[in-house]
Amino acid sequence: MIPIRDNVPRVTPPLAVITVIALNVLAFAYCLTLGPRPLFEFFHLFGVVPARFLRPDWAAFAGYPSTLGWPFVSYMFLHGGWLHIIFNMWMLWIFGDNIEDVTGHGGFLVFYLLCGLAAVGLHMAFEPGSRIPIVGASGAIAGVMGAYVVLYPHGRVLTLVPVFFFPLFFRLPSYVFLGFWFLMQILSGLASRGATEAQAVAWWAHVGGFAAGMLLIRVFRRPGRCKYCYNPDTRDYDPEDGPDSLS
Repeated sequence: MIPIRDNVPRVTPPLAVITVIALNVLAFAYCLTLGPRPLFEFFHLFGVVPARFLRPDWAAFAGYPSTLGWPFVSYMFLHGGWLHIIFNMWMLWIFGDNIEDVTGHGGFLVFYLLCGLAAVGLHMAFEPGSRIPIVGASGAIAGVMGAYVVLYPHGRVLTLVPVFFFPLFFRLPSYVFLGFWFLMQILSGLASRGATEAQAVAWWAHVGGFAAGMLLIRVFRRPGRCKYCYNPDTRDYDPEDGPDSLS
């Protein structure tokens, strides 16, 4: 399923979201200038290799330099290919602006980074001996998606579902689209248990980020800024600003 757009209007310019996207694009552009071997070393240096931090004897033997922990931040801005960065940035653009409305610009950046840290933390808990670098914004963006389903469960997501060569479009409630996505991450993570090291997707990072976003948004939600959030009393959005406008 590919999200096209949501129908929750944004209130303020998504400056923090644009900044995060720009940093990811700049980092990706730099990686395109590297050859295969330098890129391999770059990902091992600035991505998160669980065994590097949880098995220090092996890390010393492998020649990893000491670090203050900056890979836990830098990994969120690296991507392994065009589809990887395009899909991640598109998801961030669709869901991130409405979260930034609620947290404010600076609050969004802190929220985003904390979700990314929670994501890589759960990945390391499930894959402590992995020697494969984890890179990508997926975990942090999963946190944004977790926050979105808490704040806007009845928002609707225009979704493309390709069936063979026929594109089908559906307007799905956000809790259906995001709930299905979250369930697939859990099932994929369980299915990958005991698999070889050649895992291309850090499923548990997605799960950790999503769960962190659901919890952290309750802390980062600023009073009076949630104009289009779900109202449990009326079981709807603010009646004077219905959810039919498209952001």
